Amino acid sequence: MPSILSVGIDIGTSTTQVIFSRLMLENTTGYFSVPHVSIVDKEIVFKSRVHMTPLIGENRIDADRVRELVALEFERAGFTPGDTDSGAVIITGESARKDNADAVLARLSDFAGDFVVSAAGPDMESVIAGKGSGAFEYSMREHCTVANLDIGGGTTNAAVFDDGKVIARGCLDLGGRLVCVAPDMTVTKASFGAVRTAEAAGVRLLVGEKVTVRELERITDKMAEVLEDFFGEKADGLTRVLKTPGSTDFRLSGKKIDAVCFSGGVADGIYHPKENLFEFGDIGILLGRSIASSAFVRQHRVIQAGETIHATVVGAGTYTTTVSGSTITYTSDIFPLKNVPVLKLDPAEEAACFKGNVSLVAGKIRWFMGQSDAPLIILAMDGMKNPSYEQVKTAAECLCRAMAECLGKEQPLVIVIENDIAKAVGQLMHQFLGGKRQVVALDGIRVDEGDYVDMGKPVMDGMVIPVVVKTLIFG
Repeated sequence: MPSILSVGIDIGTSTTQVIFSRLMLENTTGYFSVPHVSIVDKEIVFKSRVHMTPLIGENRIDADRVRELVALEFERAGFTPGDTDSGAVIITGESARKDNADAVLARLSDFAGDFVVSAAGPDMESVIAGKGSGAFEYSMREHCTVANLDIGGGTTNAAVFDDGKVIARGCLDLGGRLVCVAPDMTVTKASFGAVRTAEAAGVRLLVGEKVTVRELERITDKMAEVLEDFFGEKADGLTRVLKTPGSTDFRLSGKKIDAVCFSGGVADGIYHPKENLFEFGDIGILLGRSIASSAFVRQHRVIQAGETIHATVVGAGTYTTTVSGSTITYTSDIFPLKNVPVLKLDPAEEAACFKGNVSLVAGKIRWFMGQSDAPLIILAMDGMKNPSYEQVKTAAECLCRAMAECLGKEQPLVIVIENDIAKAVGQLMHQFLGGKRQVVALDGIRVDEGDYVDMGKPVMDGMVIPVVVKTLIFG
């Protein structure tokens, strides 16, 4: 069975991990039907050790040390960068806000192979962690609504899945390493959010001063209360203060949660409380205890996560990649394409395109390119169901004229259509252009405006394209 080797690299507030997975591909239709290639199975083939994320001071990731750790794990796994076909380098939690996060990605660029995305952001991390933990699959298998809380060193990422569909997501600056203490209980680190939480709990928290276990418990108990308020959609007070910059507003809209799942480093302290409260020199174990005994947990059915501390890296390695539909067009192998912004036509604009309104579509493209400052874009639409040949031909000519007006002559015209008409549209665009411009038209992919897309080299004898859709590059 054909497969893709995918790598996930997660550089978090506390830990850095690497994972390799094989994604198995299969044509899921019969010999006499239009092919439809899907990812039918995922196998984790290597998990790295859990490394403490190397830092230089409080605000800089040690890019050289991170690179050394990743190189070590590639060697231990027996793979080279050229072996990888897909995956994600994700800088998560507080690490995504370190002032040299982009430099870290640059140092890892030679591990990216032809097709590994570099991505981070609280919304994306929430969904990836929820898929890696098993909450996503549980919601589909049991046809229920499952909330996953990925509680790491610096942030808590929440995602709610309803029968496999993401219905809510959000992130809080709430985690196990926001307060660190020395063996004599002197505070060695206290983040802004932790200080504000301590104030709300009536505790004085200052770096260099001693603190008692009971005072730290009052802080972690308050953090557990914030989680309860967060899921109760109380967006004021401390919950608002702790909302992670760039995170979506968490909205359940009255939907009842059937089960709750915990992942991240703190999750082990929720499921299996430890006796040594300060084994890691931080409040992570105390936070796990506070959550385990909180009203939030008592009010919900808690299920065991398939992965806890590995959830985000497992999600990055096995769930970031999808494949295009099989009725696609590309006029030359120009792949990989990376970090291409998506402009999606709304229903009225799409209807205008199928009627040949070049000026309207071109105007939307010019506006978008001015906003994104990008030389290349993906023009996306849902796609008309059962269009006539004349309608498809009109839309193809409209797209060619509008995009050619706005894009540089060396840029390909890239179209993504959710419904299965991309091959016809792409072929007609190629004919209209007389082969003078490269055309890529993919179907079977759902994207929204504001997304970024990576496209890998064609697989399955050129039948499908591996694709990663990124909702946020950085939060």
